[in-house]
Amino acid sequence: MQIILEIPDDIALSLESCKDNLPQILALGLREIAANPSTGFTGLTEILEFFAKLPTPQEILALHLTPAIQTEIENLLEKNRTEGFNESDRRLWQHYEFIEHLVRLAKAQALLKLQQSP
Repeated sequence: MQIILEIPDDIALSLESCKDNLPQILALGLREIAANPSTGFTGLTEILEFFAKLPTPQEILALHLTPAIQTEIENLLEKNRTEGFNESDRRLWQHYEFIEHLVRLAKAQALLKLQQSP
């Protein structure tokens, strides 16, 4: 499908270098817009906002998935086992893997801080 948009010149210049990735950029942007922050850490934005508040090591270690997000991940895993991922599912899975990686790094650092404190 072809879509024609009018965008400000500064954004057009920024997009010029990544024009081959525009479908992915739009898909990720739409997913973030559609994410409901009240359901938990559904996107990178919520994780970054959590870390921007400079949580204590204890708060970082206590961070966990909401039941709704855990269910969504389990559904993705089941779909992969039974049907396989389509391109959208694969991107969503990679999105969750990236967020998980960031959280694991933060939890490892929080644990180290707690072990080093008197």
